Amino acid sequence: MQSDKTLFKEVLPKEGLLYEEDQLSVILCKPKILPLKSVTLEKLEKMQKDAQNKVKEQEMESLGQSESDEQKMNDVIQNSNERFEGIS
Repeated sequence: MQSDKTLFKEVLPKEGLLYEEDQLSVILCKPKILPLKSVTLEKLEKMQKDAQNKVKEQEMESLGQSESDEQKMNDVIQNSNERFEGIS
């Protein structure tokens, strides 16, 4: 029996087009993690909280309240901010 080279002769066309078929396959990539809040929204909320605290501090200073009243006011501010964050 002759070798495999003599059984099949390779033929390449000299004119025309060659085609090669590719099979499409799925390519998996890392999942993208999206933030629940945008950076801009977090900055705006922080600015609003700071502004509220500053206004409350100015009100406290102008009224000349005692430290215990000031602590109560800070607790009220903190509770209202927590409720505001819970809404959004």
